[in-house]
Amino acid sequence: MMNKMELLYEGKAKKVYSTQHPERLVVEYKDDATAFNGQKKGSISGKGIINNQMSNRLMEYLEQKGIPTHFVEELSERETLVKKVTIIPLEVIVRNIAAGSFSKRYGVEEGFVFSEPTIEFSYKNDGLNDPLMNEYHAVSMGLASQQEVETIERYAFAINEILKAFWETCGITLVDFKLEFGRLRDGSIVLADEISPDTSRLWDSKTGEKLDKDRFRRDLGSVEEAYEEVMKRLNEHLQ
Repeated sequence: MMNKMELLYEGKAKKVYSTQHPERLVVEYKDDATAFNGQKKGSISGKGIINNQMSNRLMEYLEQKGIPTHFVEELSERETLVKKVTIIPLEVIVRNIAAGSFSKRYGVEEGFVFSEPTIEFSYKNDGLNDPLMNEYHAVSMGLASQQEVETIERYAFAINEILKAFWETCGITLVDFKLEFGRLRDGSIVLADEISPDTSRLWDSKTGEKLDKDRFRRDLGSVEEAYEEVMKRLNEHLQ
């Protein structure tokens, strides 16, 4: 059993602790909720539990499909043991349908279905409000090598196909989602961070009802109920 030791990092949604193993960390999920780069703050009751357990189940599922991840073991309803990685400071946004900032930026009506999935990178830097960047910027700034960028893109598109198909079985449309990747000690790239209604736009396939963090962002209400509904459907279809 790995024990939490020193608090290494506390972010908007998680705390990260060292353990007695130099290559293992404990991630603890919080109920805190933020939006618009921290300008809006609040709390979603039970969110940490759902996001922890959902991320773990989906990462296990992705591992079975050939996607390497940082997941090791779920320790409790809020805590998970993960491989220690150096996070590549790129947020990778995969989009299947126009929504959110994409719709505002390009004047595309929310709900417009793309002819094929698209990927955006943003520079993971809160002080700069996570600005968009392209792969040439990422390589030139030394954030990732060209080979790493290509690996990340390949994994991201593969993850999209796997998750899109899975959520479809749950009666949920995967609109878009954010991924983060990290380097293990040997330099190999693995999926890190989380996969949850915090980091994904998930719409009910029949009604179009939003079942994700947009309910918090846009003051739509029933936030906890939406997260619980997604978890319920996941558990029903991921045996």
